Amino acid sequence: MKKVFVCALLVSLLAAVPAFAKKSYVNGIDPNYPPFAYVDEKTGQPAGFDVDALNWIAKTMNVQISHKPMAWDGIIPALMGKQIDMVCSGMSITPERAKMVDFSNPYWTVSRVFLVSADSKLTPRDILSQKIKLGVQRGTSEANAIKQEQAKKGYGFELRFYESAPLAVEDLLNGRIQAALMDELPADDAISKGAAVKKAGVHGAPDQFGVAIRKGDKELRAILDEGYRKLMADPYWQELQKKYLHK
Repeated sequence: MKKVFVCALLVSLLAAVPAFAKKSYVNGIDPNYPPFAYVDEKTGQPAGFDVDALNWIAKTMNVQISHKPMAWDGIIPALMGKQIDMVCSGMSITPERAKMVDFSNPYWTVSRVFLVSADSKLTPRDILSQKIKLGVQRGTSEANAIKQEQAKKGYGFELRFYESAPLAVEDLLNGRIQAALMDELPADDAISKGAAVKKAGVHGAPDQFGVAIRKGDKELRAILDEGYRKLMADPYWQELQKKYLHK
């Protein structure tokens, strides 16, 4: 009698477990990188172009993806240390990063721009040649590139490092720096929100964004590449661009 009871109990427990449990992944994001990734002030939840894109991909590819805000300059070590499984947050594909992590296929291309106050007369040439204070977000590809360029060419500006592009914009408005270097879309976001700033010009070659994953994670890369392929063929891709990038 006991055997019958135990067998019946096991059958009921197994029936309650999904036949195929969804794989679960954690995406690390910069909490202050609008419009690609940020924490919504009203809801307190992760939001942005990259967040919504991955949510669509998760649903389409039958996996679960959650988003974990964290400091940008420590996000690759967190990925390598298995605290997160991917970084989809406007991350540029660079040779330096590719030595540490693998990337999905590129999903977006963006230019780097100099941002100045609305009444500034500084040109990109002025910024590179004069002794001004130039702000940049710590740990970004543009920060590493401009630092190397300065060392090689002897530019006279003083670099100021910030935890986010919006903090650099804030100091630009307060006169603590005279220019900031960042991706074009965060610059556009600041302008669209009414900040008294403008783009002085483009600097360097455009960057391509990709999703960073741990070396050798072929399964996750296949999910992401196929997910983005399907997303880009769906009308929702255009909706995302219209919503976040005003395209």
